[in-house]
Amino acid sequence: MKRREFIAAAASTALGGTGLLNLNVARGATALERSTVSIAVGGKNLFYYLPLTIAERRNFFKDEGLNVEISDFAGGSQALQAAVGGSADVVSGAFEHTLLLQAKGLAFREFVLQGRAPQIVLGISKKTMPGYKSVADLRGKKIGVTAPGSSTSIMASFVLAKAGVKANEVSFVGVGAGAGAIAALESGQIDAICNLDPVITKLDRAGDIIIASDTRTLAATLAVYGGDMPAGCMYTSQAFINKNPNTTQALSNAMVRALLWLQSATGKELIDTVPESYLLGDRSLYLAAWDHVKQAISPNGLMAADGAATSLRTLQTFDQTLQGKTIDTSKTWTNDFVQKSLATLKA
Repeated sequence: MKRREFIAAAASTALGGTGLLNLNVARGATALERSTVSIAVGGKNLFYYLPLTIAERRNFFKDEGLNVEISDFAGGSQALQAAVGGSADVVSGAFEHTLLLQAKGLAFREFVLQGRAPQIVLGISKKTMPGYKSVADLRGKKIGVTAPGSSTSIMASFVLAKAGVKANEVSFVGVGAGAGAIAALESGQIDAICNLDPVITKLDRAGDIIIASDTRTLAATLAVYGGDMPAGCMYTSQAFINKNPNTTQALSNAMVRALLWLQSATGKELIDTVPESYLLGDRSLYLAAWDHVKQAISPNGLMAADGAATSLRTLQTFDQTLQGKTIDTSKTWTNDFVQKSLATLKA
């Protein structure tokens, strides 16, 4: 390490940073094609997107010379539409959307993996379904999801299909990813909920739900999907990557720093970093939920070799838009940017 880089790293540590060197400095301050980037996300308060919040709140984006503007939507499907419509450059969302977009003739690619397990849980309301016995009992019922078409509705559709229930035999109701989702379940507006933490942990602790399917750990995810199932990621259009490779690299650098920070962060550091609104008024509950999902967070941002195939196989189980179509999964993800970020950190 050059002397000036060592000084920069020492200064970062002294200022309460992670001790990780600004990667732009380390690679010779490569010029960015653009300094302002808009990111769309659906349910930013969820652990599913926690690395994004960490990169923002700990100024990792700013360290890379980026001015990031984050727009938070009710669900991932709406965040996706923002990118397709041109009002967002990048999406922090579910990987499976890149596959669905390719089926529609649109080229989008994942470049940093945030979650190596979906973290999504299907919970059954004890209030409206006291006699619940199996997932098949949900036929004709209302299932609350963050937003129709989002990763939560995709997971619910897959679990239903495995139980012999078609997606059109239930009603999906958009309830968001926060207090509104909790209220919808508690008030009896929905019969089941497919959501994430900290929402699920709050409902479970209150005794409001029976957990029917859980993908918060690697073992549970393997049991549900039969392979590595990529979850939250940073994805953008191939056109954006081609036009802005240095900017894409800077985004990768910031996100990889966030992922590495999360691997060693204490509960207090996490609480002190996220907005107070994320805690749902209960710090101990938030930390308990974090313990449930920590394993699901990617330790380094790299996509597993079989991840895209597992995601495609899952979607083809129930989604007619993918049935009979040839999808080139190699064009929906890349580890190139993350590998460069990690190589620089280790240099």
